[in-house]
Amino acid sequence: MSQEVIEFNPFTQELIRQLRATDQFGNWAKLSDEEILTKKYVKTKEDLKSIPIIADIDEMLIGEIKMIFKAVALQFERKTGVMCNVIMEMSHEGFGRCVVITDKIVLVDKYFKDAHRFSFRTLESLYAEGEKYLNNSFETYNKFKPCI
Repeated sequence: MSQEVIEFNPFTQELIRQLRATDQFGNWAKLSDEEILTKKYVKTKEDLKSIPIIADIDEMLIGEIKMIFKAVALQFERKTGVMCNVIMEMSHEGFGRCVVITDKIVLVDKYFKDAHRFSFRTLESLYAEGEKYLNNSFETYNKFKPCI
C-alpha cells in the first residue's frame, strides 16, 4: 500500500509527538510517522469486517482515541496559551463521549457508538478530521470568549 507523503498539519504533528512519547521501549523508532499513524488509526473495510459488531473495547484503544483529542487540546494551548482539559467517558461496550474544554467553553464534543470499530479509511481523512476539530475549536473559543 503506497501512499504519497502528505505535509503534516499542526494536529498531525502533535499526534505524532504524543504517539512517539508513549513508545517507552523504542519499538516504533524505525517506523516512519506515516507508518505509525496507519498502524494505529487506519483500517480498511476488510479490517473492519474482521471486528465483531458487538464487542468490548480495550483500554489501549480508548487511549488511542483519547490521544486524538489530547493532540487537539495541546495544539490549541500552543496557539492560544489557554489551558484545555480532555474528558472522556467510555463504557466497556464502546459507547461514550469525549469533550475538550477550556474555561467554561466546550471546544470539541464527540459522541461514540461502537468505538471498538473506531478508525479512518485513509491517513488523509485522519489529518482532515483532526484539522477540522482544531479549526472548530478556535472558532468556538473566539465566538464564546467574550461571554466569560
